[in-house]
Amino acid sequence: MRLFIVASIASTLPAIIMRWLHIESDPRLGAMIFGIGIFGAAFMLSWAAEVAQLDISRGLALAILALIAILPEYAVDLYFAWVAAYEPAYSSYATANMTGANRLLVGGGWPFIVLLFCLKFGKSEIRLETTNRAEISYLLVATLYAFTIPVKGSLALIDFVILASIFACYVWRTAVMEVEEPHLVGPARLIASLSKGKRRSVNVCLFLFAAFAIFSCAEPFAEALIASGKVLGIDEYFLVQWLAPLASEAPEFIIAALWTLRGQAPAAIGALISSTVNQWTLLVGTIPVVYSISSGAVRQMVLDTRQQQEIFLTASQSILAVVILMNLRMNLWESAALFFLFASQLIFPGIRIEVGVLFLILAAILMFRRTKDVGPLLREGLLIPKKR
Repeated sequence: MRLFIVASIASTLPAIIMRWLHIESDPRLGAMIFGIGIFGAAFMLSWAAEVAQLDISRGLALAILALIAILPEYAVDLYFAWVAAYEPAYSSYATANMTGANRLLVGGGWPFIVLLFCLKFGKSEIRLETTNRAEISYLLVATLYAFTIPVKGSLALIDFVILASIFACYVWRTAVMEVEEPHLVGPARLIASLSKGKRRSVNVCLFLFAAFAIFSCAEPFAEALIASGKVLGIDEYFLVQWLAPLASEAPEFIIAALWTLRGQAPAAIGALISSTVNQWTLLVGTIPVVYSISSGAVRQMVLDTRQQQEIFLTASQSILAVVILMNLRMNLWESAALFFLFASQLIFPGIRIEVGVLFLILAAILMFRRTKDVGPLLREGLLIPKKR
């Protein structure tokens, strides 16, 4: 297990050296090196967050894991937001990584976890726990607000205030949940076997080193992706939206898969839902803050037509996913529908609006059949008192 930790650290070193010694390379090679650096850093962050479950509630640990796991996306997206203040061409990339990662999580990650669980245990569905209503309910709130963004056609500081407030409430909700003893394996188990003081010290060191690696990789990785697209004749937006999330989300997918194989599918799905909540709230909300700071004045980031369509499609997919989980179950057919629609818009990007509308139609039909699940979801997820 020590070998995995050493390998993860080693995978970041070429990127760190290239970044701070200002070593130039072919953009395609640079994208690979810096992408591998982000990949290794994401693993370290995920192990540290897993071990944190020994001291805090599982729900809060999942929220922290999700927040930590998307730090690479924060780094890339916020870099684009910063540069967009004085290079308007970069504004079209500002939300690309977030929308791609979000749709990859829901359209690819969730169905993969369901399929893996059903194949492993001979089931036809995953049954979640009542505690998962916390993640689902806040994903619902965040998604509903997300629909206002393409309508407004901009991201402003008021969006940060509202989205950050939703995130703060979500963290508070998960913090009051009960602490559960986690079942750790691999490097996380090795770290957990240390004494409390050493364990926490190692966790802090892993986090700090991984954060430094991500900080070192973010800018050159983002620039290398754009340059690679120009060299290869591939749409740069496509690379930013899909290649970058593959590097940052892969460790989270692997951890979720390992949990699923150990029979912890609810925790695996919960972690992926938490990531989606984080992306819709803190990540999206921080973009206009960084944009304004870089501009030297309070400004709103105007979204182009493609960005508006991408956010609409992503929110539509998210709302269907929430409705599917309202009854705390997700079966193979529902997973297949999510994956098929995700794949269709990936293969045929010109049908974003049509697929988004189809997501909403399916959500409305399914919602009509599951109205009885709305009350328990809101009461237990948001801690809304039941009317007497």
